[in-house]
Amino acid sequence: MTFFNPTEPILRSKQEELDYQDRQGLLRLRLQIGGKTLISAFYTRIDQVFILWGLISAVIFITAQFLPISWVIQAGVWTVLTVIGTFTMVLLTHFWVKVERLQWVLYCWVSLMLGGVVLTDLSIFLSWGEILMRLCPLWLGLSAFGYFCTGVGMRSRAFILAGIVHLLGIAVLPYVGSLQFFSTGIMMALSLLMFAEVQWDMRPPIKYNLLTLEQQKFNKEQYQLRQLSL
Repeated sequence: MTFFNPTEPILRSKQEELDYQDRQGLLRLRLQIGGKTLISAFYTRIDQVFILWGLISAVIFITAQFLPISWVIQAGVWTVLTVIGTFTMVLLTHFWVKVERLQWVLYCWVSLMLGGVVLTDLSIFLSWGEILMRLCPLWLGLSAFGYFCTGVGMRSRAFILAGIVHLLGIAVLPYVGSLQFFSTGIMMALSLLMFAEVQWDMRPPIKYNLLTLEQQKFNKEQYQLRQLSL
């Protein structure tokens, strides 16, 4: 038995045959003018978390790059935003991670986000120059570690590759000159938004102890339908 699921493409278009836990809190967007559909998309709660952090990452790093706002003021605002984002992430994902038995992955991301913002704030308020000069590598490294944990927990090659890309991003930073914050924000945001728009590979279904027998049967049927479309 291989660690990764070889029958699953690394990335593919989203499939409508969602499991029970993915259908909770599902957000559907549809924009239609006349008889022409311009936008038709759906986002699970996990997708919504990706979008949330993608937007937060873009706002924080692009603001730091281009707007002449005091570092102290930015630290305060971004700390509040990060805490709100972390709390929202926990609310949106708690049911899904319990069903999938991946609570430790959620705890990992919570620890990384809160630990990273504490370290960033201390470097600003206490003038820790060595860390201040390396905020971009710091956050790319934290993101890479989070992706590796996610990849191991979900047995997903897509998230492992995302972690590798973020590590490569650290190596590229010296070559982007004064645009390190912009480059970091774009890399983090695009990765997150990409995961919100596609389906990534994951281990085969497990025995969902928190679901009823009827719900487990529903998931099994959905999995079989997804396999038919591969």
